[in-house]
Order: sequence, then structure tokens, then C-alpha cells
Amino acid sequence: MLLITSRETRRWIVPKGWAEKGTEPHDMAAQEAFEEAGVRGKIKKRPYGSYRYEKRLTASQSVECEVTVFLLEVQQELEDWPERAERERRWLRPSQAALAISEGGLVPMLLRLGLPAT
Repeated sequence: MLLITSRETRRWIVPKGWAEKGTEPHDMAAQEAFEEAGVRGKIKKRPYGSYRYEKRLTASQSVECEVTVFLLEVQQELEDWPERAERERRWLRPSQAALAISEGGLVPMLLRLGLPAT
């Protein structure tokens, strides 16, 4: 599981972005993975799940966001990418990632990734 740091608070998160008109959600997820984490690969078109979190806009203002999660099979990890100077990336086992993140709604999905396929 690849995690990145958020730009301002340096919390461990998954790559994500805002929806863009005319762009399929899974394509947007793949684009954000490239821009924020420097990875390219094969994206699943079907969402893996979703969760809600509070996105801080300013020190005193936040907005609730719903995040749809898509799995990306990483085929290429780039040395340089658009947000490299602003973020750190780290590979972790799903159970380690679940402990590292602060977005509680994402934890069950991360733990599910670590389970053997049935």
C-alpha cells in the first residue's frame, strides 16, 4: 500500500483529488496517483469503497468530503513527479497503513486489502 503525506499537515493519506467534469472518476484517481505519488499503472474501473472525512480549508473552516477509492496496480514508480517537492511517499503493508493514517473511514478498506483472497 502506497501512502503519501498531505501538503500542509504532513499526515499520511492516500492520493485523492476533486472530481472534474468530463473525466471518469477512475481516470481522475489514476491522474491524482501520478501527480501526488508519482506512480502509474492499471486502475480498476469499479470503486473499492468510499469513506467520509473532514477536509480542512483554513485554520477555522472545513468541509465534509466523500472519497471514492479506486485500486491501482502500480506498474511504474517514477523518480520525479509533479508534487515530489511537496510530498513524501512510503510503501507499507495494509495493516501498517491502517495504523499510520488519520482518516478512520479508510481503515476498514486498508485492513480488507491485507486479508487473503477467498
